[in-house]
Amino acid sequence: MPWDAVSLNDGTVMPSIAFGTWKIGNGQGPIDQVEQALSVGFEHVDTAQAYGNEAEAGQALKESGLARDEIFVTTKYSGRDGLDIETSIHNSLKNLGLKYVDLYLIHHPRLAVPDIPTAWAQMEKIKADGLVKTIGVSNFEVKDLAILLAHAKVKPVVNQILLHPYVYARQIPILEYCKANDIVVEAYSSLIPITQLPGGAVDKPVNQIAARLGAKPEQILMAWAKAKGAVVVTTSSKKERLQGYIAAGDLQLTPKDILDIDVAGAVGAHRLTAKTVLRRVAGLALITAGVLALCSYSGVDVI
Repeated sequence: MPWDAVSLNDGTVMPSIAFGTWKIGNGQGPIDQVEQALSVGFEHVDTAQAYGNEAEAGQALKESGLARDEIFVTTKYSGRDGLDIETSIHNSLKNLGLKYVDLYLIHHPRLAVPDIPTAWAQMEKIKADGLVKTIGVSNFEVKDLAILLAHAKVKPVVNQILLHPYVYARQIPILEYCKANDIVVEAYSSLIPITQLPGGAVDKPVNQIAARLGAKPEQILMAWAKAKGAVVVTTSSKKERLQGYIAAGDLQLTPKDILDIDVAGAVGAHRLTAKTVLRRVAGLALITAGVLALCSYSGVDVI
């Protein structure tokens, strides 16, 4: 396969590209989309309590005709309805129509209540009970993982984080910490530079590399994330794009390609930060002008 499976720190083998169900909604649409992803070669489905479509994902798994051990299923504890981890995993299994999930994540450190050590102990228990094969986290920073590892009996196998060229520089500490502790990084939203922030600094190197390799820009960004050692979580309603995502696993970027994207990402991040500051300053100026005008109209001396 172009996307080689990865071995996790507990010996579990996980497909290195996943179809995610975030933002794909409810009803027949997401059922069809998950089935379509499975039909083109995805073997890993990533969903969550918070996405509200575990039932649709489960229906698609059932209708796919694939054996349970042919599909790797991830879902996440998102703290919905104030339910605890054990109750939530039982609800997720019911929604998915499964006896176990392959990977269960705490969706965000703020959801680890009353604290990270206590929540992680609950994760360890549901693993011991056979409800989940392996456990991990999502959106954890270095400080969060440090607290977890100081108390854990079972080390998390993954940390699923936002990862694309414009956030790469600020994510380096968590990437390095995960690598040092044998925790695999999963990357979500790797295509943001072209889907939400087109026209930025990353476009030039990505487009140049794509032209040289006869690939599409989104494939280059996926190959970049793969080159960073990340498992990629992605989605699309279009079959041809999904096929392209699978094919991206065959792309080989050179060290220069990767560096060019890294540098452009850092430049673009600086520009985005500057634009944010300018927008905030402009907004503050407008508010100030409005207040002064109102004071003047009301005859209030503010000098």
